[in-house]
Amino acid sequence: MRATRLTGESTEYARRRDELRLAEIELMRQRERVAELRRALPPGAVVEDYRFLEGPPDLAAGDEPVREVRLSELFTGPDRPLVVYHLMYGKRQETPCPMCTLWIDGLNGVARHLEQNVDFAVVAAAEPRALRGHARGRGWHNLRLLSSGDSSFKYDLGSEGEEGDQDSTVSVFNRDQDGRVRHFYTAHPTMSEAISERGIDLLSPVWHVLDLTPQGRGDWYAELQYRRDGAAASG
Repeated sequence: MRATRLTGESTEYARRRDELRLAEIELMRQRERVAELRRALPPGAVVEDYRFLEGPPDLAAGDEPVREVRLSELFTGPDRPLVVYHLMYGKRQETPCPMCTLWIDGLNGVARHLEQNVDFAVVAAAEPRALRGHARGRGWHNLRLLSSGDSSFKYDLGSEGEEGDQDSTVSVFNRDQDGRVRHFYTAHPTMSEAISERGIDLLSPVWHVLDLTPQGRGDWYAELQYRRDGAAASG
Protein backbone atom coordinates (compact mmCIF):
# COMPACT_ATOMS: atom_id res chain seq x y z
CA MET A 1 0.00 0.00 0.00
CA ARG A 2 1.43 3.34 -1.03
CA ALA A 3 1.09 6.69 0.77
CA THR A 4 -1.94 8.81 -0.14
CA ARG A 5 -1.27 10.93 -3.23
CA LEU A 6 -3.23 14.10 -3.89
CA THR A 7 -3.89 15.80 -7.20
CA GLY A 8 -1.09 18.21 -8.05
CA GLU A 9 1.66 16.47 -6.08
CA SER A 10 4.92 16.11 -7.93
CA THR A 11 6.57 12.81 -8.78
CA GLU A 12 9.44 13.79 -6.48
CA TYR A 13 7.04 14.41 -3.59
CA ALA A 14 5.39 11.01 -4.15
CA ARG A 15 8.78 9.28 -4.24
CA ARG A 16 9.98 10.94 -1.05
CA ARG A 17 6.67 10.32 0.74
CA ASP A 18 6.85 6.61 -0.07
CA GLU A 19 10.43 6.54 1.19
CA LEU A 20 9.15 8.10 4.42
CA ARG A 21 6.34 5.53 4.66
CA LEU A 22 8.86 2.68 4.54
CA ALA A 23 10.94 4.38 7.22
CA GLU A 24 7.81 4.73 9.38
CA ILE A 25 7.17 0.99 9.03
CA GLU A 26 10.73 0.22 10.10
CA LEU A 27 10.37 2.57 13.07
CA MET A 28 7.21 0.73 14.14
CA ARG A 29 9.04 -2.59 13.89
CA GLN A 30 11.97 -1.23 15.88
CA ARG A 31 9.59 0.00 18.60
CA GLU A 32 8.14 -3.49 18.80
CA ARG A 33 11.63 -5.00 19.05
CA VAL A 34 12.33 -2.66 21.95
CA ALA A 35 9.03 -3.60 23.59
CA GLU A 36 9.91 -7.30 23.22
CA LEU A 37 13.25 -6.69 24.95
CA ARG A 38 11.41 -4.90 27.75
CA ARG A 39 8.86 -7.68 28.16
CA ALA A 40 11.66 -10.27 28.25
CA LEU A 41 13.45 -8.68 31.22
CA PRO A 42 14.19 -11.22 33.99
CA PRO A 43 12.53 -10.82 37.39
CA GLY A 44 13.54 -7.53 38.98
CA ALA A 45 14.58 -6.83 42.54
CA VAL A 46 12.14 -7.23 45.40
CA VAL A 47 11.43 -3.75 46.74
CA GLU A 48 10.40 -2.35 50.08
CA ASP A 49 6.69 -2.05 50.74
CA TYR A 50 6.90 1.74 50.66
CA ARG A 51 4.49 3.91 52.61
CA PHE A 52 2.53 6.69 50.89
CA LEU A 53 0.02 9.28 52.05
CA GLU A 54 -3.32 9.66 50.29
CA GLY A 55 -5.95 12.30 50.89
CA PRO A 56 -9.55 12.63 49.67
CA PRO A 57 -9.72 14.02 46.14
CA ASP A 58 -12.25 16.80 46.63
CA LEU A 59 -11.42 18.38 49.98
CA ALA A 60 -10.24 21.89 49.14
CA ALA A 61 -9.64 23.50 52.52
CA GLY A 62 -9.29 22.90 56.23
CA ASP A 63 -7.38 20.10 57.88
CA GLU A 64 -7.13 17.48 55.18
CA PRO A 65 -7.22 13.99 56.67
CA VAL A 66 -4.88 11.55 55.03
CA ARG A 67 -4.50 7.82 55.20
CA GLU A 68 -1.46 5.64 54.87
CA VAL A 69 -1.30 3.23 51.94
CA ARG A 70 1.43 0.76 51.10
CA LEU A 71 2.89 0.02 47.69
CA SER A 72 1.52 -3.52 47.81
CA GLU A 73 -1.99 -2.13 48.36
CA LEU A 74 -1.93 -0.27 45.04
CA PHE A 75 -2.38 -3.57 43.20
CA THR A 76 -6.10 -4.22 42.74
CA GLY A 77 -5.90 -7.78 41.47
CA PRO A 78 -3.61 -10.66 40.50
CA ASP A 79 -1.49 -10.42 37.35
CA ARG A 80 -2.00 -6.67 37.12
CA PRO A 81 1.16 -4.55 36.79
CA LEU A 82 1.40 -1.24 38.60
CA VAL A 83 2.59 1.83 36.69
CA VAL A 84 3.73 4.84 38.72
CA TYR A 85 4.45 8.29 37.33
CA HIS A 86 6.84 10.32 39.50
CA LEU A 87 5.63 13.93 39.39
CA MET A 88 8.31 16.60 39.87
CA TYR A 89 6.65 18.47 42.72
CA GLY A 90 7.77 18.89 46.31
CA LYS A 91 10.95 19.54 48.29
CA ARG A 92 13.27 21.60 46.06
CA GLN A 93 10.68 21.56 43.25
CA GLU A 94 8.45 24.22 44.80
CA THR A 95 6.04 24.46 41.87
CA PRO A 96 4.67 21.57 39.78
CA CYS A 97 6.75 20.73 36.73
CA PRO A 98 4.97 21.95 33.55
CA MET A 99 6.25 19.04 31.48
CA CYS A 100 5.15 16.46 34.06
CA THR A 101 1.80 18.24 34.16
CA LEU A 102 1.49 17.88 30.39
CA TRP A 103 2.12 14.14 30.61
CA ILE A 104 -0.33 13.66 33.48
CA ASP A 105 -3.02 15.76 31.71
CA GLY A 106 -2.91 13.15 28.96
CA LEU A 107 -2.74 10.18 31.33
CA ASN A 108 -5.79 11.46 33.19
CA GLY A 109 -7.68 11.41 29.90
CA VAL A 110 -6.87 7.75 29.18
CA ALA A 111 -6.92 6.48 32.79
CA ARG A 112 -10.20 4.60 32.37
CA HIS A 113 -8.73 2.76 29.41
CA LEU A 114 -5.51 1.97 31.25
CA GLU A 115 -7.34 0.60 34.27
CA GLN A 116 -8.73 -2.24 32.16
CA ASN A 117 -5.25 -3.76 32.20
CA VAL A 118 -3.02 -2.00 34.74
CA ASP A 119 -3.12 -0.14 38.02
CA PHE A 120 -1.82 3.42 37.79
CA ALA A 121 -0.80 6.06 40.31
CA VAL A 122 0.97 9.40 40.45
CA VAL A 123 3.49 9.92 43.26
CA ALA A 124 4.96 13.30 44.25
CA ALA A 125 7.15 14.53 47.08
CA ALA A 126 4.64 17.33 47.71
CA GLU A 127 2.34 17.11 50.70
CA PRO A 128 -1.17 15.73 50.01
CA ARG A 129 -2.84 19.16 50.28
CA ALA A 130 -0.55 20.75 47.68
CA LEU A 131 -0.77 17.74 45.38
CA ARG A 132 -4.57 17.67 45.55
CA GLY A 133 -4.74 21.40 44.93
CA HIS A 134 -2.73 21.08 41.74
CA ALA A 135 -4.83 18.11 40.67
CA ARG A 136 -8.09 20.05 41.14
CA GLY A 137 -6.75 22.90 39.06
CA ARG A 138 -5.91 20.52 36.24
CA GLY A 139 -9.09 18.45 36.44
CA TRP A 140 -7.30 15.23 37.32
CA HIS A 141 -10.36 13.31 38.45
CA ASN A 142 -9.39 9.86 37.18
CA LEU A 143 -6.02 9.35 38.85
CA ARG A 144 -4.80 8.00 42.15
CA LEU A 145 -2.56 10.68 43.68
CA LEU A 146 -0.07 9.86 46.42
CA SER A 147 2.50 11.74 48.44
CA SER A 148 5.74 9.88 49.09
CA GLY A 149 5.82 11.47 52.55
CA ASP A 150 8.99 10.58 54.43
CA SER A 151 9.60 7.36 52.49
CA SER A 152 12.68 6.84 50.30
CA PHE A 153 10.58 5.69 47.34
CA LYS A 154 11.48 8.52 44.98
CA TYR A 155 15.13 8.53 45.99
CA ASP A 156 15.48 4.76 45.58
CA LEU A 157 13.88 4.86 42.13
CA GLY A 158 16.10 7.72 40.99
CA SER A 159 13.51 10.50 40.78
CA GLU A 160 14.90 12.43 43.76
CA GLY A 161 18.43 13.56 44.59
CA GLU A 162 20.12 13.77 47.96
CA GLU A 163 19.28 17.49 48.22
CA GLY A 164 15.62 17.00 47.28
CA ASP A 165 15.94 17.74 43.56
CA GLN A 166 13.14 16.07 41.61
CA ASP A 167 13.08 14.29 38.25
CA SER A 168 10.26 13.00 36.09
CA THR A 169 10.26 9.22 35.96
CA VAL A 170 7.98 6.30 35.17
CA SER A 171 8.28 2.99 37.04
CA VAL A 172 6.55 -0.35 36.62
CA PHE A 173 6.14 -3.01 39.31
CA ASN A 174 4.63 -6.45 39.50
CA ARG A 175 3.68 -8.65 42.43
CA ASP A 176 4.72 -12.24 43.11
CA GLN A 177 2.21 -14.88 44.14
CA ASP A 178 3.55 -14.61 47.69
CA GLY A 179 2.70 -10.89 47.71
CA ARG A 180 6.22 -9.51 47.34
CA VAL A 181 6.49 -6.49 45.05
CA ARG A 182 9.20 -6.51 42.39
CA HIS A 183 10.59 -3.68 40.32
CA PHE A 184 10.11 -4.38 36.60
CA TYR A 185 11.18 -1.25 34.71
CA THR A 186 12.04 2.41 35.24
CA ALA A 187 12.71 5.10 32.63
CA HIS A 188 13.92 8.69 32.96
CA PRO A 189 13.96 11.54 30.44
CA THR A 190 17.78 11.42 30.42
CA MET A 191 18.95 8.51 28.29
CA SER A 192 22.64 9.42 28.03
CA GLU A 193 24.92 12.43 28.46
CA ALA A 194 23.88 13.59 25.00
CA ILE A 195 20.14 12.83 25.35
CA SER A 196 18.60 14.66 28.29
CA GLU A 197 14.87 14.96 27.58
CA ARG A 198 13.67 12.18 25.27
CA GLY A 199 13.49 9.07 27.45
CA ILE A 200 9.74 9.12 28.17
CA ASP A 201 8.45 10.88 25.04
CA LEU A 202 6.17 7.94 24.28
CA LEU A 203 3.99 8.84 27.28
CA SER A 204 2.60 11.92 25.54
CA PRO A 205 0.97 12.31 22.12
CA VAL A 206 1.90 16.01 22.02
CA TRP A 207 5.40 15.34 20.69
CA HIS A 208 4.16 12.96 18.03
CA VAL A 209 1.57 15.40 16.71
CA LEU A 210 4.21 18.13 16.54
CA ASP A 211 6.54 15.74 14.71
CA LEU A 212 3.92 15.47 11.94
CA THR A 213 4.24 19.17 11.09
CA PRO A 214 6.77 21.04 8.92
CA GLN A 215 8.03 22.95 11.98
CA GLY A 216 8.45 19.83 14.13
CA ARG A 217 8.99 20.22 17.85
CA GLY A 218 11.21 23.27 17.57
CA ASP A 219 12.08 24.75 20.96
CA TRP A 220 8.52 24.56 22.32
CA TYR A 221 8.23 23.74 26.01
CA ALA A 222 5.16 23.09 28.11
CA GLU A 223 3.83 25.72 30.54
CA LEU A 224 1.32 25.56 33.36
CA GLN A 225 -0.61 28.37 31.68
CA TYR A 226 -0.74 29.65 28.10
CA ARG A 227 -1.91 32.94 26.65
CA ARG A 228 -4.54 33.08 23.95
CA ASP A 229 -5.44 36.37 22.27
CA GLY A 230 -3.66 38.28 25.03
CA ALA A 231 -5.63 36.66 27.87
CA ALA A 232 -4.32 34.00 30.23
CA ALA A 233 -5.83 30.59 29.68
CA SER A 234 -5.35 27.31 31.47
CA GLY A 235 -2.90 25.05 29.66
